[in-house]
Amino acid sequence: MKAAVIVFPASNCDRDVAMALERATGKAPLMAWHGEANLPDQLDLIVLPGGFSYGDYLRCGAMAAHSPIMREVIARAKKGTPVLGICNGFQILCETGLLPGVLMRNASLKFVSRSVAMTVEAANTMFTARYTPGQTIRIPVAHGDGNYFADKATLDRLEGEGQVAFRYAQGDNPNGAARNIAGIFNERRTIMGMMPHPERVSEPLHGGTDGKAIFDSLVGALS
Repeated sequence: MKAAVIVFPASNCDRDVAMALERATGKAPLMAWHGEANLPDQLDLIVLPGGFSYGDYLRCGAMAAHSPIMREVIARAKKGTPVLGICNGFQILCETGLLPGVLMRNASLKFVSRSVAMTVEAANTMFTARYTPGQTIRIPVAHGDGNYFADKATLDRLEGEGQVAFRYAQGDNPNGAARNIAGIFNERRTIMGMMPHPERVSEPLHGGTDGKAIFDSLVGALS
């Protein structure tokens, strides 16, 4: 599996997710700088990592969504290349319109950094195949703008079409996200955005491995 991690100014989880991918695939991913205009022809996966791209000016992910590399990412995504967006990457996916909805300030108006419990809502995708439906997992969050919001029609459609990937467990919603949504897919399930950081619990030394299944699922589907 050939993967690329997009690196923006102030990305701070790009190396973490690159190491998780390397452990899963046995080879290091391409680290693609935001100012580049092209990506390799043969690419199986694109990852938008967490961090504070462009200093989170305007809105989180708003400036990154218009960077040179994102024109290529958007084009590849529309042709079916799988894309995984984590935290700031999820915000960028929403800013580009590749995923519906927006990520607003946490309801508490405070930055939240802790492990949260969430349930796997869909386990029949390339991103989640190594989980079981309804499985409860623990993955850390670290964000100030993770409050997922969309209008009722969009939320109903996401739930009706099985596009909710993960949901915060009852009583453990760290940001006020609508319907406890922690991650979603596009209609074709080739794009997934999520606020929690699976790369931070992808090997035993992290104190947990609940995020490892995402990377293993992608390897199983794309290798």
